[in-house]
Parts: sequence; C-alpha cells; structure tokens
Amino acid sequence: MATNPMTDKVKTGEPDTTTEAKPFSFSRVFNRNGHEKKEVPPAAPKGPPKTWMREYFESAVVTVIMALFGMTFIVQAVKVPTGSMQNTITIGDHLLVNKFIFAPGESLPFLPQREIRRGDIIVFKYPGNPYNPSRDNRSDNRPILTNYVKRVIGLPGDRIRIEGQNVIVNDQVIPEHRIEALERGEKDPLKIVNAPDRKPEEPYDVYYQPNEGMTVGDLFDGKDEITVPPNSYFVMGDNRNNSEDSRYWGFVPRDLVIGRAMFVYWSYDEGAAPTGWGFPVDIIVNTRWSRTGTLVR
Repeated sequence: MATNPMTDKVKTGEPDTTTEAKPFSFSRVFNRNGHEKKEVPPAAPKGPPKTWMREYFESAVVTVIMALFGMTFIVQAVKVPTGSMQNTITIGDHLLVNKFIFAPGESLPFLPQREIRRGDIIVFKYPGNPYNPSRDNRSDNRPILTNYVKRVIGLPGDRIRIEGQNVIVNDQVIPEHRIEALERGEKDPLKIVNAPDRKPEEPYDVYYQPNEGMTVGDLFDGKDEITVPPNSYFVMGDNRNNSEDSRYWGFVPRDLVIGRAMFVYWSYDEGAAPTGWGFPVDIIVNTRWSRTGTLVR
C-alpha cells in the first residue's frame, strides 16, 4: 500500500524537542532555571512526642528562670514595715524597686542608668549601728539582712550640718517642703496639722512635729559638721522626728544600695481592725486600693 510522504512523520534518530505550553507565572520567572519550586516534605519530629506534663514543666522552668533574672538584675519587691518615711511611704506599702538604674559600674549612654542624686528614695541593706550595736540584735533589724528605705540627702564629699529644722549641705539650706504633722498611732499615717503651699524649688515633702527641731544623733556627737566619705551617702527619713537614719548609725556604702523605689504595687492597712469575716475578707476590705500604682517621689 502506498504511503503519503507529506502526511507521515519522518522518523529520525533526533529526539522530539517539543514541550507543552504552560500558563505564565511570575514564580517561574524568579525560580532558579525557571522551574517550579518543589515542596519539601516536613521533617518527621525526632524523639518521643511531648506530653502535656512535659510542656507545662518546660513553661514553668522558663518562667522561673525569667523571674529569677528579673529579681536579680531588674526589679525587686520590698515591704515597708516602719513609719520613718510617713507620709511619703506608709506602713504596709509594698514597693517595686528599680535595681537596674543604679547598677554598679560605668553608666552607658544608651541604657536607663544614672548616678544616685540628692532627693532619690533608695532601698539599701542596713549597714549596722557602730555607735549602738545592741540595736542590731533585734530580729527585724539585722545588718545586711534587713532592707531600709530612706531619702538621699548627702552625696560623697558633701559637708552636712543640722540646725533646728534645717538640713544644711555645703553651707546651703536644702529646700524641702516642710509639713507639720502629729503621730496618730504606731501604724497609722501622720495627721497633718499645717501644710503650707509648696514652692517651686521644694521637690519633696518632709514632716515635723509642731515646734520641734531634729535630733542630730550619734554621728554628730562632738561635731557640728560631718563630711560624707567617698562612695557613701547620708540618708534620712521623711518623718524627721521618728526616723532612725544616718544621723544615728552613719553612712550607706555604695555597694549596699539595692535600687530606687518606683511605685506602690499593693498597700495593706496594718492598723485596721479585723473584719471578723476571716483573712480573705480582711485582705479585700483593708487594702488601700487608692495607693495602688502610687509613684514614690
């Protein structure tokens, strides 16, 4: 039978190079060699599958590590047990302390660090009383173990003397907003008797018994003026007639400073009477909710 050479394909040894046309795709343009990117099958997990107990345990470990890191280097919670800082800080206030701001070593410009300034309220480890060591035998007043909260008055090298209600630093009276107040009870805030208007140059409040000056304490025994040594600070409580501070036991070494008091995160009125409904109700009723979030300044 005859064949039509025009309609039959001529078979040769060359392979057929024709390809099937595909729709245009930008992904093919940018993929290597113009080929489609092949999906890589997900790798099978190694080891046994995690149980819910293991997941909770790992989460708890990470949480504990982060909490320990924060408490060691960034913040610390402290409770105020005495009235030496009334009414700036009241008995029963629980404070958060910024430990990072006064971190030892040279302050770096891109970090929120700075040197201690006059007027800062600092938390520090009680250095002990060399003039009256018997006062350090109380279980709530142990050197190094007990935390104190006071206001910085004297910086290294400052010359300090006290005359009446005046604190004089380097021959200049420190501008303080003086308020007359009375003690109402061991754990109650002071009762304000006379609070004159604050002047612009008076950055913080201090409280005095009416018509009373300050005691100078053992540090000034036989001296009209003292000088703050290097790497140390002279501190005082804002409740000037009821504060055991640098006037009595001396200076605070720099390495005992924990940090700067920031704000009140919880306050419990320890002088309030029990409700009679049990501890959970007492917590709710006797909490000073208005002091939550109060900045310490």
